[in-house]
Amino acid sequence: MTAPGPAPLVGAALPVRTERLVLRAATAADTEAAWRYHRLEAVNRWLTRAPQTLESFRAAFAEPAALAKTLMLERDGEVIGDLMVAVEDAWAQAEVADRACGVQAELGWALHPGHAGHGYATEAVRALLRLCFEDLGLRRVTANCFADNEPSWRLMERVGMRREVHTVRESLHRSGAWLDGLGYALLADEWRSQQ
Repeated sequence: MTAPGPAPLVGAALPVRTERLVLRAATAADTEAAWRYHRLEAVNRWLTRAPQTLESFRAAFAEPAALAKTLMLERDGEVIGDLMVAVEDAWAQAEVADRACGVQAELGWALHPGHAGHGYATEAVRALLRLCFEDLGLRRVTANCFADNEPSWRLMERVGMRREVHTVRESLHRSGAWLDGLGYALLADEWRSQQ
């Protein structure tokens, strides 16, 4: 199941400003800024798609459905990363399925390695969680990564997400290796109790 409608971030008060960052809706004009770090092996080794050219990246990044769930992360006016909020339906039995529409989201992120180690990802994902639970009124968020992507799962733990799943060699990496996967989640009431 997927949530209906092309604009999952409708209802979000954008841009979101934190102490050092701005989270704003992505536009097609952000393609080249995002390409600068998505093309780096340190970033794309963990992403679903590793585009080989700017043109192939543009085709995927600027697709309306992709833009609708992407936020750009800026520091002092410079794009340093992006965040994904894919609002989706929860699994439900048929009799109550209408009450499970658009109640949760899968989150994702990519940060330029030149800006790593300063707490920007933590600051951005904390702001993203607030947006999900307060602005969008979601009841649950999830995030997944390869188990070898330690910076990503450490980030999930830093922002209070709980490890729910550890799969064993179930994800085929483009290197040809079958890797373990990790799944994290956070409920709105858990998030509120942490605030």
